[in-house]
Amino acid sequence: MHSADRARRHFSSDNWSGVHPEVLAALAAVNTGHVPSYGHDTYTAATIARLRDVFGDRAEIFLVFSGTGANVLGLQTLAMPFNTVICAETAHIYTSECGAPEKHVGCKLSPVPTRDGKIDPDGIAKHLHDFGNDHHVQPSAVSISQATEYGTVYSPDEIRVISAFAREHGLKVHMDGARLANAAAHLGVSLREISGDAGVDVLTFGGTKNGMIAGEAVVFFDAELARNFAYRRMQGMQLSSKMRFIAAQFDALLDNDLWLKSAAHSNRMAGILADGLRSIDGIQLTQKVQANEVFAILPREHIAALQEHAAFQVWTESISEARFVASFDTTEQDVRSFVESARATITGV
Repeated sequence: MHSADRARRHFSSDNWSGVHPEVLAALAAVNTGHVPSYGHDTYTAATIARLRDVFGDRAEIFLVFSGTGANVLGLQTLAMPFNTVICAETAHIYTSECGAPEKHVGCKLSPVPTRDGKIDPDGIAKHLHDFGNDHHVQPSAVSISQATEYGTVYSPDEIRVISAFAREHGLKVHMDGARLANAAAHLGVSLREISGDAGVDVLTFGGTKNGMIAGEAVVFFDAELARNFAYRRMQGMQLSSKMRFIAAQFDALLDNDLWLKSAAHSNRMAGILADGLRSIDGIQLTQKVQANEVFAILPREHIAALQEHAAFQVWTESISEARFVASFDTTEQDVRSFVESARATITGV
């Protein structure tokens, strides 16, 4: 990356951010000597134990490289090729994983229309038909994102309602928790309260978007679903030989609630950005700002100039809707500088 790119702040994605210094320090701390590979080391065992303290002592937890890998392998435990997984039409598994679930699970994804990234039993129910019809895919699971791809957040009660409805119809519940930390920070609840305690069966707990280099955890609240997962992880090319370096990153996030501090900070930066953009004539926010993402309609003619100041994504070209994402290392100066640039560009003031 050119030095000018490094100097310019970005709101394109929390994947664009660097690595939290405490995570780097944790990596350096385990970078001594030789230990058993493939997770058979004391560092990994200790981190798994700490994650069980978070998600419950009956949870089965596996560390993997990537969010897509975690989602695909988690869904493999819930669906056969003749099944369908019901999800929001905005879900990452549906829009942004290049068909990985369909290819590697072999199942169909059935999208539910949504204005804010969230789905409910009414939307799910529209895909609950033709049970027992061997000409039709059979629903087996519901997948929800927490926080959603629009930065909105399900309350614990909303998740419980979805989970109860799914269970009533013989379905399991998968949660894409790439930004679970941001959701928990917004709600002021524990990670477990908005996952396992709310009826989720399989969770992808994200670390990459919250200050890690690479690493996610697949968390099973139903131990039976995890019975063959060790083999799935290896066959799915998600078993790290030097597992201690993924474990050390999670260990750093758990120390002194770094995961929460970082998520709360990025949420707060998104809130300041939203307030600033909302105050500019010609900009209209399109979603509630509950996590670390801001969606706004911008004057089309000014987008190129604004992207010169800070990179961001044009999310919906047809309506000129942009997405801004704050990260653990976004500063208030970054935000206020962009807002003032946007104000001057759009209003001339």
